[in-house]
Amino acid sequence: MKTLVDIDETFLKEAMIVSGASSKKETIMLALEELIKSRLRQQLKSKKGSGILRMNLSALRKIRQRRQKAHKIL
Repeated sequence: MKTLVDIDETFLKEAMIVSGASSKKETIMLALEELIKSRLRQQLKSKKGSGILRMNLSALRKIRQRRQKAHKIL
């Protein structure tokens, strides 16, 4: 999907350097992935001790692997 977005060139250039990305598109994709991961971690941390999450380590690893495969397809 193509979207027109006005992004400050200074931030974009700095993000490209920091991320090691070779294109603007790759930089933006990496930034979006990091934002999603960060917010999901925050949500998970807020559930800590609530009893909502009842999974063992192997179940969490399977979920992570599925998510990583889905992101590679994009």
